[in-house]
Amino acid sequence: MPAPDKATEIKAIFTGIFAFLTALWGWVGWAVLIMMISMFLDYATGSWAAKAKGEWSSAIARQGLWHKLGEITALLVAALCDIAVQVIVSSGAAPLSDIEYEGYITIIVAVWYIFTEVGSILENAQELGAPIPDWLVKGVAKMKRQTNDIQTTAEAVSNLDTQQLAAAIVEYVGKHEAKKEKPPDV
Repeated sequence: MPAPDKATEIKAIFTGIFAFLTALWGWVGWAVLIMMISMFLDYATGSWAAKAKGEWSSAIARQGLWHKLGEITALLVAALCDIAVQVIVSSGAAPLSDIEYEGYITIIVAVWYIFTEVGSILENAQELGAPIPDWLVKGVAKMKRQTNDIQTTAEAVSNLDTQQLAAAIVEYVGKHEAKKEKPPDV
């Protein structure tokens, strides 16, 4: 068997690192990492665009950093909500005992912020003079709208009182369970 070349070794190392990180923090961790990278790129491209136009201001730059801190805080609150829901569901309360909750609030908030940041990055790139494909701008806008649809659904759910929410969850689980095929009795 011939020895692997350097490119194969490098690919194997990166694959191992990404597999380890995915096992460690899962898809939510990747979404958070992408959100953080998007936030950094938005801040950097916004600063570059302002400098290119001669409009850069340290006060506005600080305001942007405070805005980013607010986004991080909102993401942490979403993570705390996921943890709280997992604790409640795993407590074995009667109508919730059959539900498997894997944490969706954090990922939805992270994806919403990612598309917000990516849209802003594209705007900044246009201000820097880069031609941006129309299909990319429309695609990002469409993904943001779809994420907003999830937000609208979440808002509708949040308007339910506790009994209505529990009833809706039980109904959903019942429908979901009814769709599963039962194994035949042996």
